[in-house]
Amino acid sequence: MTELQRRPGATVRLRVAEHVAGDERLHEDTVAAEEPLEIRLSWPGAAAQRAWVTMRTPGHDFELAAGWVVHEGLVAPAALAGVVYCTDADLTREQEFNVVTVTTTTPVDLQHRHAGLSSGSSACGVCGKDSIEAALTTTRGPRWEGGVPGPDVVRRLPALLHEEQSVFARTGGVHAAGLFTADGERLVVREDVGRHNAVDKVTGARVLAGQPTSEACLVVSGRAGFELVQKAVSAGVGCMVAVGAPSALAVHLASQAGLVLYGFTRAERTVRYT
Repeated sequence: MTELQRRPGATVRLRVAEHVAGDERLHEDTVAAEEPLEIRLSWPGAAAQRAWVTMRTPGHDFELAAGWVVHEGLVAPAALAGVVYCTDADLTREQEFNVVTVTTTTPVDLQHRHAGLSSGSSACGVCGKDSIEAALTTTRGPRWEGGVPGPDVVRRLPALLHEEQSVFARTGGVHAAGLFTADGERLVVREDVGRHNAVDKVTGARVLAGQPTSEACLVVSGRAGFELVQKAVSAGVGCMVAVGAPSALAVHLASQAGLVLYGFTRAERTVRYT
């Protein structure tokens, strides 16, 4: 039996040399951790198979894996039986806590959007797509049918998200995503070096808690790229609010899917695109 290493944390302390106006100051700094997470899938009668490897900030790993398989359309939330860290005897100490197995009650077709690639970066977008038409094919769960926040609430959401960004406060190096009600109530906020991982963690948190993935609003701390809009549509949310700009393809998909999309959102301004 191998000796388990300490579970990696979300941040790392480093010695740095800070140079300001010709002066040098040696001190400790906190940076965001970034390590690979291998996601494996298993179902009755089938051994665990690797589905994807992503670079992520350690923490909420089970949520990330659960959210990822749901966003990829590989399994419905109700068919997800559990997520555990892999305990294979041949794993190195560096791999422990960096490999998870998602168990489902039904067989899974591993031909997902990233199929054929061995891994993805923490900034991975729509990798491995052969065509725009294929990229626009989005599996979605139950769609949010309730109200969505109006502009007055929308402008408050980035500040409410920021209040829960504890890793960003220490490092300045991670993205955040959060799920909110139409009135601006925070339901769940997660952080990660990968903006898409942060969204996966939000959806995964809802799935593992037995709660619906569809809600009034998903808020992201950066831009509204296609990948994030795809995940929002897949989760079934009614509205997406971004601090940064959307891409044209993201606006196109949001329009097709009936997703209300805001960008450039601050306390004094926001822009509605769909």
